[in-house]
Amino acid sequence: MVLTKGELLLRAFRDQDKATLTLLCNNLNIWKNVRDALPHPYTEKNAEEFIDFATSKDPQEVFAITHKETLVGCIGIHPQTDVYRFTAEIGYWIGEPYWGKGFATQALNLIIDYGFESLKMTKLYAGCFSFNQASQKVLLNAGFTKEAVLQKAVFKNEEFHDEIRYAIFKK
Repeated sequence: MVLTKGELLLRAFRDQDKATLTLLCNNLNIWKNVRDALPHPYTEKNAEEFIDFATSKDPQEVFAITHKETLVGCIGIHPQTDVYRFTAEIGYWIGEPYWGKGFATQALNLIIDYGFESLKMTKLYAGCFSFNQASQKVLLNAGFTKEAVLQKAVFKNEEFHDEIRYAIFKK
């Protein structure tokens, strides 16, 4: 599955992404803003395991974000189960050299269309740490609205923080 808008492309990860993925993820500033499932330090072995995981899902849930064929980040959409089966969680990160260029918002717009049209979801949501104001801005720019504040719900960087949940609904 390939999703595209202009020069931004969401595609499956490839083995040849391993070195760039390692370089982008082995960054403390990335790690501080994502869940602990992304290890730090980040090694080529971590990249291999992640690529294997990312390419194992059918339908595709995890996409490489590329700009002009350069890997700039990652975005995933994860359908929920049981009574939440028409809801999916979205997670993403952009490599630090590519911050502030609009790639996250563009990728979100593509994944929103994919979630609503291809996966037949009715609600998409994303959570971000209360200190990550850049991610909050990205979600608002992509049309999400603030849905809830989960107080002291996450333990990151040796402290408890609120998680802010944003949602968007199919029209």
